[in-house]
Amino acid sequence: MSITEAKLMRSQLYSEELEIELRKDDKERFKWFLASVLFGARISETIAKETYRAFARYGLLTPQEILKAGWDFLVNPIMREGGYVRYDGRKSNQILRDCKTLLDEYGGSLGKLHRISSDSRNLEKRLFAFYGVGPVTMNIFLRELRPYWRKANPDPLPIVSELARKFMIDLERYKRTTITFVRMEAGLIRLRKSLR
Repeated sequence: MSITEAKLMRSQLYSEELEIELRKDDKERFKWFLASVLFGARISETIAKETYRAFARYGLLTPQEILKAGWDFLVNPIMREGGYVRYDGRKSNQILRDCKTLLDEYGGSLGKLHRISSDSRNLEKRLFAFYGVGPVTMNIFLRELRPYWRKANPDPLPIVSELARKFMIDLERYKRTTITFVRMEAGLIRLRKSLR
């Protein structure tokens, strides 16, 4: 095993960095869904993290609380404090629409969304039905849930596979539903950022 591989196996997960405990309950998984929607935007990781932390500071960590706060409050102060200067209105619309969909279709429960999905592809399809959720956001959300949700098993992002090949890391040696694999993915994504 290379030094890089050993280091990757100990990488911090993005959910851990945001103090979200995915193994816990549905409330924690909603926090991760919100963070994933932010990470999935075309903004820096720093802005996504700061915006998530702004939601947390104002106690907006359930779909009900977010809908109650409304669009104006999301745009300012939440998005502004997070560092959004463009697309703050669009992202606020997306988050509000996604909270409404989660409440209307699944009673506000991501656990229910997982339970009624027939398999991993159906789970992905259901996530794609949320406004603005595409392949990147879906991957971010599900990859860290792999060890906890048996139907969460997205293919690694192409950049993850590309970097693994570049550093001669055989990802096929690891079971994708293990925390080790998920840590390696997170580490490779962070490594990509440092290679720019």
